[in-house]
Amino acid sequence: MSDRRRADMRPDKRGSDQRADRDLVPDVVIDWSSADSSSNLRSGDSATSERLQKVLAAAGVASRRVCENLIVAGRVTVNGEVVTELGSRVEPATDLVAVDGVAIQLDTTKRYIMLNKPTGVVSSMADENGRRDLREFTREYDERLFNVGRLDGETSGLLLLTNDGPLANVLAHPRYGVEKTYIAKVTGSVQASTLRKLKEGIELDDGPIAVDGARVLGAPSQGHSMVELTLHSGRNRIVRRMMAAVGHPVVELVRRQFGPLHLGTLASGQTRELTDAERGALLTIARQHEPAGPAPAEGAGA
Repeated sequence: MSDRRRADMRPDKRGSDQRADRDLVPDVVIDWSSADSSSNLRSGDSATSERLQKVLAAAGVASRRVCENLIVAGRVTVNGEVVTELGSRVEPATDLVAVDGVAIQLDTTKRYIMLNKPTGVVSSMADENGRRDLREFTREYDERLFNVGRLDGETSGLLLLTNDGPLANVLAHPRYGVEKTYIAKVTGSVQASTLRKLKEGIELDDGPIAVDGARVLGAPSQGHSMVELTLHSGRNRIVRRMMAAVGHPVVELVRRQFGPLHLGTLASGQTRELTDAERGALLTIARQHEPAGPAPAEGAGA
C-alpha cells in the first residue's frame, strides 16, 4: 500500500472537541482500555443504562473526549456522588447528573419555554369565558405544555411554560421562595420612606407582606414613577395591592425576572427555548428541594 493511500486512510482529527474549550479541564492520563471495553454491560447494569460520557456528550455538555476528562477530574456527580471511573453507566430517565454542581438535563422529552406574555391574555390553557389564553402560544409545540404560576390579564412579562410537573411544583411553591422581579409604573412620586415601608412589611387583608427588594428607576415623569420590586410571594395580584396600599396604584406592570430567568430582549407575544445554562439553573433549584406536595392554588398572579 502506498504512503499516500495510508495517509488518506488515517482518521481526520481536525475539528474534534469543538463543543468545549480545550482548556476546560487539565490534561489527564486516561485508561482507554477501560473506557473502550467491549463488554458494554457489567453485573448490575440494566439494558437501558448508558455510559456516562456518552450521556453527557448527547446532552450537549461537550465532546465525548472532553466529557471523559471532566469525569476523571472529579467534576461530575451522579445522584450527588462524585464519579471518576470511565465506563460508569447511568439511567438517563432517572439518574440526576451534574457538572460542577449544575444540573444537566438528560430527559429530552421535557420542554422549557419562555413566553413574554402580552397584556389582555389570561394565564390559562383554556379560558371558559372565551378570553385570549395561552393556547395561541403553545400550538407550535408538540408537547402538552402548561404555565408555571400566573400573571393577571393586565400584567405582561416572563411566564415559563413546561411539561415538567415536578419542576413546576417547586418553582411555584412559596415554600421554596423563588424570587420574581417586576417593574411597575405607578402614580405619584415614590419616596425613600415608601420603599423602606415596603421592605419592612405592610398589612393587607390576607396578612402581612414584605418585598425582598425595592428601588426607584430614574426620576418621576408626568406624574408617574418607575419602581422595581423583587419578592417571592405568589399571592393574588400582590404587587398591585401592595402599591395601592402605600398610595401608589399601578398603571402598568411587567415581570422581568423569574428565579434565574431574565426576560431580556424577548418581544411581547414571542416564545423561545431556554438555553442550556437556563435549564441547568432551573433543574439545580428543583433538585435542591424535596417535593412537598402540589403548590397551593394561585390567584391571578401579580
